[in-house]
Amino acid sequence: MYVRHLSLTDFRNYATAEVALEPGPNLFVGRNGQGKTNLVESLGYLATLSSHRVSTDQALIRAGQDAAIVRARLEHDGRELLVELQLNRSAANRAQVNRAAIKPRELPRYLSTVLFAPEDLALIRGEPSTRRRFVDALLGQRSPRLLGVFSDYERVLKQRNALLKSARASGLKDAKLSTLELWNERLVELGTEIIAERLAIVEALGPFVRDAYQAVAGSEQEPTLELVLSILAERPGDDEEPGVQADAPRASGTRALPSRAELADAFRAALEKVARAERDRGITLVGPHRDDVLFRLNGLPAKGYASHGESWSFALALKLACAELLRAESSTGDPIVILDDVFAELDQGRRGRLADAVKDYEQVLITAAVYDDVPEELTAHTVRIQAGTIVEEFS
Repeated sequence: MYVRHLSLTDFRNYATAEVALEPGPNLFVGRNGQGKTNLVESLGYLATLSSHRVSTDQALIRAGQDAAIVRARLEHDGRELLVELQLNRSAANRAQVNRAAIKPRELPRYLSTVLFAPEDLALIRGEPSTRRRFVDALLGQRSPRLLGVFSDYERVLKQRNALLKSARASGLKDAKLSTLELWNERLVELGTEIIAERLAIVEALGPFVRDAYQAVAGSEQEPTLELVLSILAERPGDDEEPGVQADAPRASGTRALPSRAELADAFRAALEKVARAERDRGITLVGPHRDDVLFRLNGLPAKGYASHGESWSFALALKLACAELLRAESSTGDPIVILDDVFAELDQGRRGRLADAVKDYEQVLITAAVYDDVPEELTAHTVRIQAGTIVEEFS
C-alpha cells in the first residue's frame, strides 16, 4: 500500500497543502522549520493516532483555527481508498473512510507506517515510558482492537488511583476497601492482556532486530530485547528504577513465555505485596504502566554502555524490525517507511546501509534539510518546501 495523494487543511503550519506522492522513495527537502516534518507527521498520525513530537492533538491544529483535516488517498493492488481525519480543538475527533464515518481508533486498520526520527534515540537512552509507548504503538498497528484495551486500562488505573488517594485521606474505610478489590480484578484482567501482548510482540521482534542491526551497523554485534515486568520484580513498587531492577526475574528470553493465567496470578500476588505501600502513597505501584523494555548489546544494557553510534544503530534497527514484522504479517502490502531528518545524523557508511535496507519498500518518505545528505537512490521523487508551501516538485 502507498499514499497517492496527501491533502492538509490547517494542520500545523499549513493553511492548505496538496502533495502528489509516488511509489518508492519520496524526498521532502527544505531548511529547518519550513514544514517538512509536518507532512510526514500527518501520515504517522493517521496510522498510529499519535505524534512522534507532541503528546496532545491541540498542537497539530494551526494557530487560530478550530480544526485540522488530514486526507490521504491510498492505493493497493489498483484499488483506491480515501482516509480522512478531522482533529477538533473543542469537540471529539472525527474520521471517514470513503466518505463513510468510522471511529478514529479504527484508522490504523487502513494505513500502516513506521516512522524513524532523531527523537527515537530516546528509545535507547530515555525513560521507560518512551519504550512502553514504542511497544504499544506497534501493538496498536498490528491489532487496532488493543487501542481500546489500552484506553480501558488507563481509565481503570485512573479510577483506582483516585480511590487509593481518597482512602488514604479517609483512613481506608471498609467500603472503600471493598470497592478497591473490584477495581483490582478489572486492573488484573486488562493489565494481563496488555502484558501478554507485549511479551508476544517483544519475542517476535527479536530476530528482526538482530538482522536489522547487522544491516545498518555492518557488524556482527548481538542486540537483544526483553520485557521486564513490575509484577515479577523481587521488590515490586520500588521507585529507584521501576520495573528494571537488575535482579528482577525476566519475562522473556530463552524460556517459554508465561501463560495468561500465570501472569494474572503473579499480578494479584504483586498487588497483595504492595497493598500497604499503595495505601500509604495513594498510587498503583505495579502493572503494565510500570514495566520497561531492556535493550542489550553483547549482553550489556544498551542504556549506559552503548556508544553514540551503537545507540543510533540500535534505534534504527528497532524501527526497521517493526517494518519487517508488519510487512511479514500484513495482507495490504508494506508499511510506509518514514525517515524524518535521519540522514544528517548518520555517517556515510550508515547512510548507505540504511538506504539499502529501505529501498525495496513499496513507499519510503524522507525529509532532509540538505539534499546531498540523502543517498542518490532515494531521491527519485523530490519535493521542495518553503514556509509551509510546496515550491517545487520534480522527479
